[in-house]
Amino acid sequence: MTIYRKFILAALILAFGVVSLGAYVRLSDAGLGCPDWPGCYGKLTPHLAAEAINAELAVRPDGPVSHAKAWKEMVHRYLAGTLGVLVLGIAILGWRGRRETSGGPGLPLILLGLIVFQALLGMWTVTQLLKPLIVSAHLLGGLATLSLLLWLWLRERAQYGHVYYARADHLRGIAAIGLALLVTQIALGGWVSTNYAALACTDFPLCQGVWMPPMDFEHGFTLHRELGETASGELLPMTALTAIHWMHRVMALIVFLYLGWLVLRLLRTPGYASTGLIVGGLLLLQVSLGISNVLFSLPLAVAVAHNTGASLLLASLVVLNYRVRRR
Repeated sequence: MTIYRKFILAALILAFGVVSLGAYVRLSDAGLGCPDWPGCYGKLTPHLAAEAINAELAVRPDGPVSHAKAWKEMVHRYLAGTLGVLVLGIAILGWRGRRETSGGPGLPLILLGLIVFQALLGMWTVTQLLKPLIVSAHLLGGLATLSLLLWLWLRERAQYGHVYYARADHLRGIAAIGLALLVTQIALGGWVSTNYAALACTDFPLCQGVWMPPMDFEHGFTLHRELGETASGELLPMTALTAIHWMHRVMALIVFLYLGWLVLRLLRTPGYASTGLIVGGLLLLQVSLGISNVLFSLPLAVAVAHNTGASLLLASLVVLNYRVRRR
């Protein structure tokens, strides 16, 4: 294995960890554990910033800052920074070996640009006080980084490992649609999470005891606003949170039915049955975790697992789309 491929594999594994840890930081309300960026109260570690953290705790003991939350936030930043260094190395190695690598340096350079933008989103997440649009974009950027690294790894593995895939041209369009639907659902899930709307409906399959509760789509899906507020600065009504949650459920049903049909197509296609079983298994796991979040009032472990499951399901569809486009 070349050093270039080792960098890609290391970055891919680390990206999955960063995405999962980012979900844990967000869901454990540690996103403002260090209210500045890139350090913690101007220090390299929360240990060095202990005096400032204690002073904040003395003023707001129930606020967003604590020693535990500061460490969660900073560990996430350390790992994200390491990922950035790896992606920089990939871009440099990809450019230097552009005549030998599969597909040229274009994708590594796109990844480098994306990781720089991700760093900016991470900074704005803190400085803009968890504005939902920025936090949601940061989540999608992390998953995009993971997906592109996976695509790059598959591309380089195919070049040096002599990997061949069964021809399945009839799957190209429906696999691409499945991926697009899943990305849409992940974006809606991120909007639910960043607006703290996961418990707007605490029953299932009904929502607040009915199929169609009162909903405010205008305020719920106004993108440019502060956390918990409407665009005019008023308190975001419960009906807006209900609209966000309800739309996520509706899209979940659409994705479940479409991907379920896609799994059946995969099972009937020579060479793709194992992929179909993986996609189907992850799909059932995601649905189960989503329902469990509602029925058990969003336990942290289940909520983080739901985010991680979304990453795995996304990865499985990225692999599928790569396979049906390669020989």
